[in-house]
Amino acid sequence: MTYFIDLRADSAGGNPVSSVSDVVVRTDEQQNPNPSHPLAPELVQAIQGRDMLLGTHGFHVNRADGIGSLTHWNKWLRLGDNGFFVGVLWPGDARWIPFIDYPIEGNEAIKSGQLLAGYLAANFAGAGSLSFTSHSLGARVVLETIRKLPRSFNLKTVTMMAGAIDDDCLTHEYQDAAARIGEISVLASSRDEVLKLAFPLGNPVAGFVTRGDPYWHGALGRYGPNPPDQPSNLWKTPNLPDSWNFGHGSYINFNQPAAGQPESGTFFPPALVVPSQGTPTPGNGNTLNWQPAWAAGFVSTRFP
Repeated sequence: MTYFIDLRADSAGGNPVSSVSDVVVRTDEQQNPNPSHPLAPELVQAIQGRDMLLGTHGFHVNRADGIGSLTHWNKWLRLGDNGFFVGVLWPGDARWIPFIDYPIEGNEAIKSGQLLAGYLAANFAGAGSLSFTSHSLGARVVLETIRKLPRSFNLKTVTMMAGAIDDDCLTHEYQDAAARIGEISVLASSRDEVLKLAFPLGNPVAGFVTRGDPYWHGALGRYGPNPPDQPSNLWKTPNLPDSWNFGHGSYINFNQPAAGQPESGTFFPPALVVPSQGTPTPGNGNTLNWQPAWAAGFVSTRFP
């Protein structure tokens, strides 16, 4: 069973809830819990003393898809006996024009991060530690959460996959949040065509404005961190090899296997670096869902 902290006011579109008291806890088994028997007390009890990993989806994901994708992704995590995963749902689909409204959609991400910080402050004080992972625009949700959390929390790691946020965010906009976390990891791929479209400044002006220039605004999840003088707690990892063909939807999305087809195994990457060549799949390389399983394995190696 996977628990979810739901910051959404509506199942699709809409806005974040108005206040921390309006946040609803759901599970993949009870997606619409009985209001007279809320799941929040059950979750608060379950996390006592545990090392928590909070993971969130990205842009253009409704409630049902967020629950489905993160529930399957949780199966591939290996967090140890004391690890505990909780999904975070937020209204990343609040606008109706995909890609064009990334800058506006950041407002919902910021509000959601502030709400999540308030909810954790009110309910998760008994957790042993907090770690975070995100996909796409969820990077802004978790960085905003980290920024707003009370200093009393033990913040271990954050892993951002396909981050839809400026590639200098760790040394500029969220420098304060980056300084609060134990270790930071980034997964990025030049094969990410969504981020290529969403962050156009890093592409058509290449040759006029170069990487490292203050006017460069590439995406963290396409180019990796920029500039080279990143915070000392950044766990430096090469961008994913082009031969692996990691697109924007490769990290968490789940595909239903056909009859007799394996869903996927568990894939653990090297602890320190990503191989420069080859595809880390078993057998003939046709196992379904190997990419999100690999991403979950990578996050597992970054977990306390």
